[in-house]
Formats: sequence, C-alpha cells, structure tokens
Amino acid sequence: MKRVKYLNNRDLLAQIHASKNTYCSYITPEDAQYDIIVPNLKKINIRTIAEAKKNKAKRLTQEAWEQAKSEGKKKIKLVDYTMSPRKIDKTDLVFWVMMFDHVPMDDQRKKNPKTTADHHSKVNFPPFQHYKLDKKSKLVCVGKSHWVGGMSNGNFSVDHGKMTNKLAMMYMKLCERYGTRANWRGYTYNDEMQSQALMQLSQIGLQFDESKSDNPFAYYTAAITNSFTRILNIEKKNQSIRDDLLEFNGMMPSFTRQNENETTGPSYRKKMKTVHGDVHQVNKTTLAKLNKTLKKKGKLESEDFADVKFKNKIDMTNHKPIVKKKW
Repeated sequence: MKRVKYLNNRDLLAQIHASKNTYCSYITPEDAQYDIIVPNLKKINIRTIAEAKKNKAKRLTQEAWEQAKSEGKKKIKLVDYTMSPRKIDKTDLVFWVMMFDHVPMDDQRKKNPKTTADHHSKVNFPPFQHYKLDKKSKLVCVGKSHWVGGMSNGNFSVDHGKMTNKLAMMYMKLCERYGTRANWRGYTYNDEMQSQALMQLSQIGLQFDESKSDNPFAYYTAAITNSFTRILNIEKKNQSIRDDLLEFNGMMPSFTRQNENETTGPSYRKKMKTVHGDVHQVNKTTLAKLNKTLKKKGKLESEDFADVKFKNKIDMTNHKPIVKKKW
C-alpha cells in the first residue's frame, strides 16, 4: 500500500490559496488561479511572461496526468500528457501582483509608520490583485483581495471570508503531531500547548506570503514551536512560585526544586570534583613519545611518564601490556 503524506507543502499551498480566495472577488472563477507572482506591475515583462507560460504548462500537465490516473487508466506516462508552453497564449495568463492600491489609507493606525502596510488599514494577509493581458497587450484587473463585488463598483472588506475546513484539519494535525515529539510529549500540560499553538495558527495562518517562500510547513512549524515554548516558560514560572510558597510554609516542594537545592549546594560541588578521579591531559607529542617507549620496552613504567613531564605520577605496578593477536 502506497504511503499517504497527509501534510506537504503542495497541499498546504493549495488550501492557503483556497482560503484566501474566500476573501477575494474575481470576474470569472478561472481568474482565481494564478500563474506567477510579481512584486509590482513593472515586473510584468517578456521574462516573467515566459516563466508564467512554463508554470501554467507544468500545472496543466500535472492536472491532466492526475485526472487520467483517477479515471483508472493503466500504464499512463507523464510524457503523453505534457503540454508545451508555446501553445499557451499570453492572454490566458494570470499575474498575481502584490499591491495596496485597493486598501483604504489609515494613517492613524500606527504612530510611527515605517512600511507601506502601516499607512493602510489592517488586513489578515498581504493584499494582492490579479491581472491579465488583453489582445492589445494591456493589463486588465480581473481580481482583488479583501474585496466584495465588481472591480469598479465593489467595496473593501476583511471579514466576509473564512478558512477552509481542510486547512483547519491540517492545523489540528500539525499541532497534534508536533505534540508527540520526544522533547514535548512528557509534559502534563501538553494539551494546553497544543491549544495555544492551534490558536496561534488560526491567527497568523493566512499571513504566509507566497511571494517570499514556497515552504509553509517550516513557517507553521516555527509558529508552533514558539507557542509550545511560551506555555513551557509560563508553567515554569508558575511552578517556581508554587515551590516558593510550599518552602515558605515548611512543606515539601516539587522534585525539580529538591533536585536543584541538592545540586547547587557546596557539598555536591565538592563531591563532583573528585567523583571521576584525577583527570590526565596529554597532547599528540606526549602520546608519540609514550608509544615509542612502549614499542622499545614492551611496557610502560612510572618513570616513562616523568620523562615526558607528566604532572601526575601514575602507578604502573599492575599494568599489563596489550597482547597482539597473531592470526
């Protein structure tokens, strides 16, 4: 049975885009599928058009192959469904352009605005617009994010969309699987860690910027790690306060506090200094001289260590030389 990968970057990106589309408005449903992401309109040139054609040809090839596979056809080859970028007309391409032009200005939101986003109203993910080329090679807007209605007679909105159910299930699976890792699963408040991570993902999940990275799995994992660490630090702080109260009232604190009190005492430090015995340090030159002496005599004596200026005197009375086996 083929192994199923429940969480991968390809499925995550698809669900992220589907969730963002619920906040967007397009002229036709086909305009929702973009072929390339550009930072601004000036970047739409011959090079980006050629790259967009390659991306669309690759996507159409993959979709045709997957459809043939789902229909139950046998001995299918990807080569048989390969589509050439030259057959794609530039008027069929959709460009995802990152811009704030349709987002209302709001200079009162930040006291010291530094970025472009600080001058506009707050949005739950980076805003964008979709553009297509007409027959006269002029750019036409076919879609806007955070928008309701037509391109010219619509209005700005940030609360009419929602996250897809599949993406929510992916978040839950991510938190659940991360909570079973060896360095987290032993804590009694593991459920609280997972709940905090799930809440964090629901807040920042759609803030992932596809124009900067195509690895949402790493973005979400970092957010989950921070959430788990935050709960761990809070619980440690609460445990420290609880142990202080128990010690103040003459009661037995937690085992962690008892272990800390034992290991930080002067008697423990004195004990650990001699627990491993004398530590002898040698260098390469000393080892070379000792090996040379061992080859000549066949054994080492205490005086041999004195010759190499070894500080500690070693008792070699019961030392037995290594016997080399003859095969």
